[in-house]
Amino acid sequence: MKNVAILGSTGTIGRLSVEVIKELSSRLRVFGLAANRNIQLLASQIAEFTPQQAVVLDEEQCALLSSSRIPVSCGSAALLNLARHPEVDILVVAMTGTAAVDAVLAALRAGKRVALATKEILVSFGRFVNQALKEGKGELLPVDSEHNAIHQCLEGRDPSTVKRLILTASGGPFRNRSYEGAKPEDVLAHPTWNMGERITVDSAMLMNKGFEVIEAHFLFKIEPRRIKVLVHPQSIVHSLVEFMDGSVLAQLSLPDMRLPIEYALLYPERGPRIVSQLDLAKVGSLEFERADLKRFPCLALAYEALKRGGTATAVLQAADEEAVNQFLAGRLQFERIPELIKGALEVHRYIRMPSVEETRQAERLAKEFVKQGVL
Repeated sequence: MKNVAILGSTGTIGRLSVEVIKELSSRLRVFGLAANRNIQLLASQIAEFTPQQAVVLDEEQCALLSSSRIPVSCGSAALLNLARHPEVDILVVAMTGTAAVDAVLAALRAGKRVALATKEILVSFGRFVNQALKEGKGELLPVDSEHNAIHQCLEGRDPSTVKRLILTASGGPFRNRSYEGAKPEDVLAHPTWNMGERITVDSAMLMNKGFEVIEAHFLFKIEPRRIKVLVHPQSIVHSLVEFMDGSVLAQLSLPDMRLPIEYALLYPERGPRIVSQLDLAKVGSLEFERADLKRFPCLALAYEALKRGGTATAVLQAADEEAVNQFLAGRLQFERIPELIKGALEVHRYIRMPSVEETRQAERLAKEFVKQGVL
C-alpha cells in the first residue's frame, strides 16, 4: 500500500488522480490533499477520503475551510511539509504555475516519487529539478501523455541509442482555420482533450507543445534539435521515439489522462485496464503533418527560449501565463498573445545560470511586462 499526496486535487488532473486511486484502492491510499482556492470541492474530497492532512495554498480561502476530521494547514510552508512528509510515498503535482516548485524539489531530495503533471515547473526550473533528483535519488515520472508515452517507449533502453523524440499535437481548434478575433469560447473548444483552461488555450496556440519540447529536454536529456513535433489530430499516437538504427517505437491509446496517471503511480508495474480499449479498426486512419511554425509562432518562441536557456524559458512560461489570464478575462485579443510573449523575451535581463530567486524574479518581471502591454 502506497500513500499518495495530491497537490492540486481539485483541478482536472487532480480529480482524475483521485478517481484512479479509487480504482486502485487495494494498492494506493490518499494520504494528503492540497488545493489553491477551491475549498468547496476540497471539503467534499476530505469527507470522502479522510486523508491524514489537507492544505489550502491561498491563506484567505484557507480561513474559510474547517474540518473536524483532519488537520487543515495553510500556505506554501504547509505545502512543503506535506510534500516531504515521511509517510508520503508518491507526490502527484497538478497545480498550475510554479507555486509548487519548492515542494517538488523537497520531495525529490527526500527520495520520493514525483508524478509531475505541472509543466511550468520543468519549463522554468528544469535545471533545479534535475539537480534535486541527483541529490536525493528520488524519481520523476511524467504525467503529461506525451512524455509518459516517451517514458514507456524508452524504458530500459540506452539514451545514447535515441536519434529523435517526436511529440504529437492535435493541432487544436485552429488547425485548419484562422484564429483572428477568436473568443475564449472558441479557443476552449478543444477537439479531443478535456483539460484546464490555461492548457486548452496554450494547446490552441501550440504553446503547450512548446512547453512539452522544453520538458522533454529536461526529462530525457535530449538536445532541442532532436525533439520534433508532428500534428496528429486523432490524438491516438501520443509520442514516438526514433532510434539510431531507424526503428520507431510509439505509444498508442485513446485520449484519456487516467492511463498516464495510473502508469506514473504504479510504475514499473502495469495495473488493470481502467480506460476504454483502443480499436484501431474503428479509428480507421491516423493522420500526421508537420507543425507550421509560421502558423503557430508560440512553438517557434519555445524552441528559441530553450536554445538560449537560462532565464529565457522562465520568462516564456510566465509571460504566457499572464497573457492567457488576460485573454480569458477579456482584456487581450487572442492573436496578440505571441506578440507580448516575444516582447517579454526580448526585453528581459537575461541570466545564463540564474538562482531560484533570480528565476522567480524573471517570472515576476515578465508578468508585469505583459500587464503593461495590455493597458
